[in-house]
Amino acid sequence: MANAMDLMPELHGEELAHVQALINNMDDAKAARFINAYRARRKNPQDVLIFAIIGLLVIPGLQRFILNQIGMGLLYFFTIGLCFIGSIIDLVNYQKLAFEYNQTVADDIKFSMGS
Repeated sequence: MANAMDLMPELHGEELAHVQALINNMDDAKAARFINAYRARRKNPQDVLIFAIIGLLVIPGLQRFILNQIGMGLLYFFTIGLCFIGSIIDLVNYQKLAFEYNQTVADDIKFSMGS
């Protein structure tokens, strides 16, 4: 049984628990393939924070575009971050935004690998 902490020591909290639950029944080779694919597509929460700051100060909605939320990105862009309120909320919730994106990515990778 593969251990997510050994394969990706940079994971913490809910993200670590979610990835561990996904790789629990995988053999070591399949878990390593999953981790490599996940590591390539995952967004680091600190990167999301940086994009949220840039989104607040320069390009409204940039953080949403980076997280593949094109509709919300356009909404933020044309409403100047929903009058800055949405951008400020994203600054506060950057870890949750990153976790939700990463959770979706992990689920998609597992599904594409055939469970």
